Amino acid sequence: MIDVAAAAARIAGRIRRTPVLQAGPELFFKLEFLQHAGSFKTRGMLNQILAAPSLPAAGIIAASGGNAGLAAAVAAQALGVPAEVFIPVTAPPVKVAKLVRLGARVVQAGDEYAEAYAAALIRRDV
Repeated sequence: MIDVAAAAARIAGRIRRTPVLQAGPELFFKLEFLQHAGSFKTRGMLNQILAAPSLPAAGIIAASGGNAGLAAAVAAQALGVPAEVFIPVTAPPVKVAKLVRLGARVVQAGDEYAEAYAAALIRRDV
């Protein structure tokens, strides 16, 4: 079972508190696009890394079509470890540029996510 309180404690001070807007009596929007890297994935990535038994000094390897890779790069930068992000060659140039600006080493492999993921698995096992 996921311990939400433990996860909140781990990521406290490392993420943005994003607003919730009410758009109707029972309609709410959590503005996670204002989060670091532009999605909720930053929360999960930081929690996953910080929940590990130790911080990976060698860095983080991730495969992504975009937002998860950005979250990995933000998390790695915040924790002071390298990030290597595998993305398909079809990834939007704007995502590649953001990854580079965040300090990630970008590896473009294959035409689709599954091929980038396979390349990341090979790299992980090296």
